[in-house]
Amino acid sequence: AHYDMARYGMETFRASPRQADLMIVAGRVSQKMAPVLRQIYDQMMEPKWVISMGVCASSGGMFNNYAIVQGVDQVVPVDIYAPGCPPGPETLLHAILALHEKIRTGELTQRRAATGRGAEIELGHDQAIDAQPEPVVIRTGGLYD
Repeated sequence: AHYDMARYGMETFRASPRQADLMIVAGRVSQKMAPVLRQIYDQMMEPKWVISMGVCASSGGMFNNYAIVQGVDQVVPVDIYAPGCPPGPETLLHAILALHEKIRTGELTQRRAATGRGAEIELGHDQAIDAQPEPVVIRTGGLYD
């Protein structure tokens, strides 16, 4: 398998949020689902990390209306943004490996201690982040980079 996550030890699925340390949010989040998403995040034990996977999760996508949250970072602190519509498997794998590296170097824990929020790392596109005046940008070498 070309995109085998098991070789990195990432194949373990936990049905309970209390046993998980990574939340991957994919797709748009409705206003009705936002409190449920926050409750699941709050049930996760520390340290916990969040990846926003795709344009819909990161910014609401093309669905700009009252029923859709315009970015999951309004509900939970996001550590990594993986771009794409939909993001390819290599983008998700790159996001997870980038998260591993940022945890290993201590960059995420230092930013969390300073701000109380995720590091707001972005993969593939530049965007101003209010909580982080100097976001870390990681290029994926995509079509529009």
